[in-house]
Amino acid sequence: MAFLGSALGRLGVRRDAQNLDDRPKQNPASQKRVPRIGGALSGLAANRPAPPARRHDPKHHRTIFISDTHLGTRGAKANYLLDFLRHNECETLYLVGDIIDGWRLQRHWFWNKTHDAVIQEVLGKAQNGTKVIYVPGNHDEVLRDYVNLNVAGIELKYEVIHETADNRRLLVIHGDHFDGVVKYAKWLAHLGDWAYAAALSANDGFNAVRRRFGLPYWSLSAYLKHKVKNAVEYISNYQTAVAREARERGVDGVVCGHIHYAEIKMMDGILYCNDGDWVESCTALVEDSLGNLEIVRWTDVMAETGADRRARAA
Repeated sequence: MAFLGSALGRLGVRRDAQNLDDRPKQNPASQKRVPRIGGALSGLAANRPAPPARRHDPKHHRTIFISDTHLGTRGAKANYLLDFLRHNECETLYLVGDIIDGWRLQRHWFWNKTHDAVIQEVLGKAQNGTKVIYVPGNHDEVLRDYVNLNVAGIELKYEVIHETADNRRLLVIHGDHFDGVVKYAKWLAHLGDWAYAAALSANDGFNAVRRRFGLPYWSLSAYLKHKVKNAVEYISNYQTAVAREARERGVDGVVCGHIHYAEIKMMDGILYCNDGDWVESCTALVEDSLGNLEIVRWTDVMAETGADRRARAA
């Protein structure tokens, strides 16, 4: 717990201590991981950026769901995420796991001012009245030892039931427990994470060439994921497992992340929603005042407004 207090203290934010007695006990493995991640964050947080410039007419939503931002990696599209957060407001913001990539930060430190600005933006929303709920995933699993804790206005939850404006009950989970590789062969998941990082690096090189021709961002890795038979089968199996869990829980649907594939569809009477990611497709799931849900693809929005070029140049 000390790392959270230290990091947020350097950010100028006080921890809400009302739930300290309710926090679960740490497991030994987590105790080893926490200081390494937290210590690094504390040091970087000391260089607090200036308050971000805000748009005068942000778009308002009832709810926003984002996941898989993987801050702390070179593949994170933090410029796009920061632009999205500054141009969109909501009553409730769900962070649906893998927000900070603890796996990668333990092996190789990477952080820049834009990553820090994203954290500041989220903290600012929490301080200004947005209800922020953080459901950790497998890459930030260390925070699962602190569920039911309220930190700087951000609620840490293992899972949540969200009720839409039209009274549908949606289970909100990251979804890694329905990934057989993560659940039963974690060493293989780490190996796959390394290979995935290599693919994202190649994707960045590919987009560097596109920029020379004045073309907007386009995810080669996401395109291949949609076309390769094994990847399509993996996604389908994952969706089926998550929808089955929602059905067994007696809810109307599920919101998850993990597989970096944004989609909304009905599956045997269950509404399946995946909010995607911010390393490939730069997507979020949003709910309006009537309970309608849609996927926002922010690279498309930025391309339409001309902001894409500015973000890539930042």
